[in-house]
Amino acid sequence: MAYRWSTYSQQYKISLNLAYPVVIGQLGQIMVSVADSIMVGKFLGTIPLAAISLAVSVLIIPMVFAIGVAYGLTPLVAGADGEENPAAATKYFKNGLVLNSILGLAIYGLIALFAEGAHLLGQDERVVAEALPYIHVVGFSIVPMMSFFAFKQFAEGLSDTKAAMRVSLAANFLNVLLNYPLITGWGPFPELGLIGAAVSTLVTRFLMLGGMALYIRKKQKFALYWSYWRSSEVNWQTVKEILNIGVPSGLQYVFEAGAFAMSGVIVGMIGPVQQAAHQIALNIASVSYMMVSGLGAAATIRMGNQLGRRDYPMLRLAGQSLFHLTFFFMLVTMTLLILLRNFLPQFYSSDPEVLQYTAVLMVAAGIFQMPDGMQATALGALRGIKDVNIPTIVAFVAYWVIAVPLCYFLGVYLEKGPIGVWMGLTVGLVLASIALYWRFRHKTLRMH
Repeated sequence: MAYRWSTYSQQYKISLNLAYPVVIGQLGQIMVSVADSIMVGKFLGTIPLAAISLAVSVLIIPMVFAIGVAYGLTPLVAGADGEENPAAATKYFKNGLVLNSILGLAIYGLIALFAEGAHLLGQDERVVAEALPYIHVVGFSIVPMMSFFAFKQFAEGLSDTKAAMRVSLAANFLNVLLNYPLITGWGPFPELGLIGAAVSTLVTRFLMLGGMALYIRKKQKFALYWSYWRSSEVNWQTVKEILNIGVPSGLQYVFEAGAFAMSGVIVGMIGPVQQAAHQIALNIASVSYMMVSGLGAAATIRMGNQLGRRDYPMLRLAGQSLFHLTFFFMLVTMTLLILLRNFLPQFYSSDPEVLQYTAVLMVAAGIFQMPDGMQATALGALRGIKDVNIPTIVAFVAYWVIAVPLCYFLGVYLEKGPIGVWMGLTVGLVLASIALYWRFRHKTLRMH
């Protein structure tokens, strides 16, 4: 189909109205991570900053798997909404809440066990000692976070993306406010150092759960769904429906985020200075990824709605509009990261050696913006049409069969350093984005 502004303009508007609250909410969430890294780097130094990098490497894989499973709720609720079936939407919500709560506890247990083996990863012992308490506290914060996601994904499946944005922004603002006094011991607060940032995260995640639960329980537009709450049963069949989408979705996130986490471990084998630079560049690059994931969330909602209505021409049109928006958004972020490669890292560290490495990595981060954004939107769109198994295989091959071995080969074996590691990541992202976009086109063109 030839591009016509008149054809796509309305679709851009609908998609952006769904996406911008998620984008802002995700931006607020990642800004907490940015604030943690900036404050730790400035007030505590290079070793604690490297400890955050190690902690993220340990936490990210189980955490993103759990979040991916939670995302399995959204297309099912969106499909029920498209079919105008509130009883089914409530059934999915109730089962999703129980599933997420249990999964949150299980994930924390796994993190607590795995953290004790962190010293086996070949990291600097000073870094491991700083990272372990942080891992335990932030790991426990996954428990309230997962319950929060059940409420969030239910609301987003009903095309209400603004509530989670407001709750997330308020909680994340409080998180940033608590960071400084808890890290430095300002005023009446205890000086907790790195663990202070973790305590702040734990407190605010409980507040996020409370705020989102209160909103959905009290808001009048959800009253119809609550009327079906008592009659909705928690049963294996419904849980299995969520898991059939959620587990592959979780694995998709594991394969990508796990590759980035492993890249942190590989860079840590090179040295703590390079590891700190890697953490800074990755932290900055993650801002744009978290924002573009809002377009992926909008893709899931829109595809799920149109699939429920069986409006396949509109489904294809909405999908293409989201890829257009992703392209232009990532073009902007690519340009900004490259232009600001010497400026932005100064907020994190004053170590000249760290800044020198980071400036080079920022160029690599800018280059992989486009494929990273396109694969995120493609995964969201495919999840919306309940196509999750083949995309999971694509993610595994792109990141673990190709990218991770290439990261080690280029960065450590060929001694290219951290830039070699980032070259390996970029290759994986490019291959994943091409394969996933082709998969979406192939699947939707066959829908009648």
